[in-house]
Amino acid sequence: MSVESERGRRKRIVGTVVGNKMSKTIVVEVARLLKHQKYGKYIRRSTTYKAHDEKGTAKLGDKVEIIETRPISKTKNTKLVRVIEKAST
Repeated sequence: MSVESERGRRKRIVGTVVGNKMSKTIVVEVARLLKHQKYGKYIRRSTTYKAHDEKGTAKLGDKVEIIETRPISKTKNTKLVRVIEKAST
């Protein structure tokens, strides 16, 4: 039995790390395209999530996958699942 079936369906989100200054916490920005209702032009909108990174593996610019969890702190309710792609530096 998998973790998701025990706890129900949890959202998996893919985004880019924009901050890693805090201990065990990363800031992940998730961009999406939104179509303007009147003009039909696509607008880029973004949401930032604070995610729990226990081992400190994610670095600035990495593409990561995060998952919803129980609240870990006041603003943190997501957890790092894996680093999809390392930043090219």
